[in-house]
Amino acid sequence: MDAVQAGFWVVVLLVVLAILFDFMNGFHDAANSIATVVSTGVLKPHQAVAFAATFNFIAIFIFHLSVAATIGKGIVQPDVVDHQVVFGALIGAISWNVITWYYGIPSSSSHALIGGIVGATIAKAGSGVLIASGIWKTVAFILISPALGFLLGSLLMVAVAWICRGASPLRVDNWFRRLQLLSAGMYSLGHGGNDAQKTIGIIWMLLIGSGYASANDHMPPAWTIWSCYIAIALGTMFGGWRIVKTMGQKITKLKPVGGFCAETGGALTLFLATLLGVPVSTTHTITGAIVGVGSVQRASAVRWGVAGNIVWAWIFTIPASAFIGGVFYLIGHALL
Repeated sequence: MDAVQAGFWVVVLLVVLAILFDFMNGFHDAANSIATVVSTGVLKPHQAVAFAATFNFIAIFIFHLSVAATIGKGIVQPDVVDHQVVFGALIGAISWNVITWYYGIPSSSSHALIGGIVGATIAKAGSGVLIASGIWKTVAFILISPALGFLLGSLLMVAVAWICRGASPLRVDNWFRRLQLLSAGMYSLGHGGNDAQKTIGIIWMLLIGSGYASANDHMPPAWTIWSCYIAIALGTMFGGWRIVKTMGQKITKLKPVGGFCAETGGALTLFLATLLGVPVSTTHTITGAIVGVGSVQRASAVRWGVAGNIVWAWIFTIPASAFIGGVFYLIGHALL
């Protein structure tokens, strides 16, 4: 096998690894889409994952590929990217996802991927080839997305309490059991729209770095788009049941009205971030919205210790995955 053929098969293997990451993203983050609708009893778990997976895929027809462009061309200079950088980035992200999934910690697949890219790139060429604007935009939304989710979730909860002040609790519960299907669908739509594009972006980065695409292209190849949306939907179908319990019950107890407000606040945040081309964490977003809803009821309704542990996972995600990504870049450099 000559060098050209060998390079082609390395690219194929890395594309498969990227799609595996996308599947794991859906698997890892499925709980973010379905935790509230399951914990409130509106849908059974198997119904909820099928529902969420469907809306994950439908997002392909709705959102522009602005997040994919940020990942593919806005984090590191495209001419620095090669097989080893993408290998290190993906292994860094996948390793951190597996660790946090095993311990039931709702960390961010998105920031694990960003960390992996940054770590592998620094290991190859130092920090000078990083694109500061794309990285700082992503880092800023580590704070902005949960804060906005918190704000929107709490405001919606206050608005609903005022609108429904004369209705009986049973009637309100029945209304919002139906409305929560709408909010869960919106959130899953936002999840698919933002998260599938991150894998599209890293495959696009790989294709540009290996010469199979141009940095001047406005769109990645169509097969990357379809394969990534299908993979994230299938990942959601299998679900991440360890994390459902943390998101749905350990932070705060939710009723259908609270689930509706949390999902709607989270969905609106994801829609805005995707419109701006910012790769945000669906985990951070829905956690902030759930805490916002719980805090409106009363501060003691939120288990702040659990929420604090989740925040620590957020803080460590980028540096931990960057370290792993850097190590695996060096391993990939020796092997690939």
